[in-house]
Amino acid sequence: MGIVIATVNMKGGVGKTTLTVNLATSLAKNHNQRVLVIDLDTQISATLSLISPQEFAKLRRERRTLGRLIYKAIKPENRSKLTIEDIIQPYICGIKGLDLLPGDIDLYDEYLVSEMLHNQAIKEEKRNFGDIWNNFERFLIRSILEPVVDKYDLIILDCAPGYNLLTRSGIVASDFYLLPARPEPLSVVGIQLLERRIAQLKESHQGGSPLKLQLLGIVFILSGGLIGRYYKQVMKRVTEDFIPTQLFQTRIPMDVNVAKAVDSFKPVVIATPSSPGARAFVKLTEEVLQKLKGVKSSYQNQQNKMNLTNLD
Repeated sequence: MGIVIATVNMKGGVGKTTLTVNLATSLAKNHNQRVLVIDLDTQISATLSLISPQEFAKLRRERRTLGRLIYKAIKPENRSKLTIEDIIQPYICGIKGLDLLPGDIDLYDEYLVSEMLHNQAIKEEKRNFGDIWNNFERFLIRSILEPVVDKYDLIILDCAPGYNLLTRSGIVASDFYLLPARPEPLSVVGIQLLERRIAQLKESHQGGSPLKLQLLGIVFILSGGLIGRYYKQVMKRVTEDFIPTQLFQTRIPMDVNVAKAVDSFKPVVIATPSSPGARAFVKLTEEVLQKLKGVKSSYQNQQNKMNLTNLD
């Protein structure tokens, strides 16, 4: 089964999408991983970092975006025959193993969601609305992914900043979350808010099976003018709140090539692979794989111990 990773921060403008698309591309290009990028943000930044606006416009006219799958989840009686396999775009940027589930500027109608859940709550008289909502939140993204999760090594969700339905559902559906941040005070606030929100999510979903979500690590994406005393103060605050294994050693430097790559609708690891930013993302990818390898090894050891205990 593929590992699902949510890239998320409560604050926008921290390099979330840049991290998502470059990590996914490097995983497929340099490590032969089968990777699916899913754009959960109505700003569609991940989508337009990987395909052109013209391609996106064509897909949207054909309703081949994530929005169609969410609509089917809200209105299961609709007759659309499009499946997630029909909507996923393969060979993104010409790279084998790199696929994209395009986002949309209109992913779902809040009124339709509320109406559907309200009607469901009326039918199930013994359940309160909070239970109905949590159940929908828990299974929305998970049910969309279910037909393809075994076909990929990694599925990376580019979540919207803030705390909307899709961000929450994406987090709940994930095995791990990646936390991009800038060494700025407000970015640190975004980290703290996210940790509180995730703790609340875990508490609100205690009725079902416990959430297996773990922090994979915090990735710092540097920006200009933040050096010296202020930079050190911010970094000190973060290192005090988290243990060393929760902080990636690789930091993404300020590099104009990262921003320029967006104009070519390609990640910097393809557009200018020899640039400092691209090299940093390649190094970060190796660190991510090493962390995941350690997690898998630990999980396998736990399973072996359980099997031995059962035999006894």
